[in-house]
Amino acid sequence: MRWDEDHESRDVVDERGKDGGGGSRGGPGLLGLLPLLGPLLRSPFGWIILLGIGGYYVVSQLGLFGGPTRAVQHQQQEGQKAGVAAGDPQAELVHFVSFVLDDTQDTWTREFAERKSTYKRAKLVLFTNRTATGCGTGQAATGPFYCPADSRVYIDLGFYQELSNRLGARGQFAQAYVIAHEIGHHVQNLLGTEEKVQGRSGAGTGPTSASVRLELQADCYAGIWAHSTAERKILEAGDIESAIGAATAIGDDRLQKMSTGTVSPERWTHGSSQQRVRWFRRGFDTGKLEQCDTFAAQQL
Repeated sequence: MRWDEDHESRDVVDERGKDGGGGSRGGPGLLGLLPLLGPLLRSPFGWIILLGIGGYYVVSQLGLFGGPTRAVQHQQQEGQKAGVAAGDPQAELVHFVSFVLDDTQDTWTREFAERKSTYKRAKLVLFTNRTATGCGTGQAATGPFYCPADSRVYIDLGFYQELSNRLGARGQFAQAYVIAHEIGHHVQNLLGTEEKVQGRSGAGTGPTSASVRLELQADCYAGIWAHSTAERKILEAGDIESAIGAATAIGDDRLQKMSTGTVSPERWTHGSSQQRVRWFRRGFDTGKLEQCDTFAAQQL
């Protein structure tokens, strides 16, 4: 995709290199924190590293998205916003993330305005290893995630290496899809979708569960943003294939197969590769918010 290589965002909070764990949850190592991650963090990408240390069974037992998010008291430092230090080895990636974040949110600002509503922008926090969030201590091992309690997306940029090297999802648009998906969760938060789901019966697991429907809707919302890039002619050849490669790489069935050699649909929380691609494509092909109603869909 064509993008401004010097772009800096007011909505990026740079906490890289800081020990942001803090609080009573800051002491335990990763294995000690695993039982806490499910009810605290939303992350369709956390599987990538967790699969390497515990297998799918461990991940499934965390109950990802199986219960309401519990906000905890914390002090959130704003850190450095937008600016990239000279000599930063991740400078290009920070600029790219900043551009995609702003471009995605500009798209949703227009979408909300067309519906006589106001879009409230999310922040994106760059961190290293761990950080304090409105949803508890965030760990790099969970992958990128969105916390509805503080309306922030969190990402350790080392995740992109895992996405490319471990799962083979390469290209900048694969990286962009990750951000657009997390902003999709922010849109759900603004629209009250997640609150309705959790208030009704909880997200649950399984191929037609509310958890899967939430994730597929976020994929569809990511597709809406991708549709806008095509309309504005910043999309380049191979970009959509790159995003589809990422959606395929993180399907529940593929990750289960990689980890255990078997597929257990009853434990799905994010949807199969086919489902994720289908809903991303729907958003991309139509560009319509109304076409992303996964909760009314008979077939996912």
